[in-house]
Amino acid sequence: MSAPSRSRLSLYLDLIRWNRPAGWLVCLWPTLSALWIASDGFPGWHLLAVFVLGTFLMRSAGCCVNDVADRDFDRHVKRTAARPVTTGAISVKEALTLGAVLALVSFGLVLTTNAAAIAWSVPAVLVAIAYPFSKRVISMPQAVLGIAFNFGIVIAFAAVQGQVPAVAWWMWLGNLFWVLAYDTEYAMVDRDDDLKIGIKTSAITLGRFDVAAIVLFYLLFLAIWGVALAPYGLGPVYWLATAAALAQGVWHWTLIRHRTREGCFIAFRVNHWLGATVFAGIAGSYVLRQMAAN
Repeated sequence: MSAPSRSRLSLYLDLIRWNRPAGWLVCLWPTLSALWIASDGFPGWHLLAVFVLGTFLMRSAGCCVNDVADRDFDRHVKRTAARPVTTGAISVKEALTLGAVLALVSFGLVLTTNAAAIAWSVPAVLVAIAYPFSKRVISMPQAVLGIAFNFGIVIAFAAVQGQVPAVAWWMWLGNLFWVLAYDTEYAMVDRDDDLKIGIKTSAITLGRFDVAAIVLFYLLFLAIWGVALAPYGLGPVYWLATAAALAQGVWHWTLIRHRTREGCFIAFRVNHWLGATVFAGIAGSYVLRQMAAN
């Protein structure tokens, strides 16, 4: 009895990308950055737990929906051919049930915050469900993914302040460009396969301008956040972190400029460090400010 149970668990963990945390970490860092800005420092353990767990659960639920929607395409793509829904190891009903349970648990966490956060969580779920299907009709589905991922910023401000101020939307816009950057790198890995099966991606749409566009997306992300957060007087720690993030963007350019699968995949997988660097600059600035006040 125990061996099949472990085998089933292994399949579920594979479905939610348990051993590939980069996908949920790129959602987490901008959400935490927004949480710190909205709270003017550490938001408290309750909200921190809600948003860390909620981010992980919703990204995992999104993987379930994505793999069901893409199951007929994934078998033709080298990187995704062995996914458990694609191979039939997990049924469509089973995957959707798991996704629904994860989403409900995440919604339960949001219920411990306030009405504004609860209200914003509804469109967040709807966009997350819509994303996998956008690849059939939209030439830049990565933008839809960005909208889905960016709801963490909106919900964070709503949970803390009961409203979504202008700075949240500027952070939302800036982060959209970061999502376009790293998910275009991801799409470059599968470009040859996607062209054969008719999937639409930003890597295909941008064509020979893909690398230049990614560099521009990184610059826009850091510039918009820099301007939006300037009134908060975060100080040299934040600007040093921004410089370090910019240096990582340059490194990514060296990885993707020859458009190899390996280089583009590495660039995508390490992107969460860029987001972590920016968050560290924000959190570190508040720590120093608190130390100075004491």
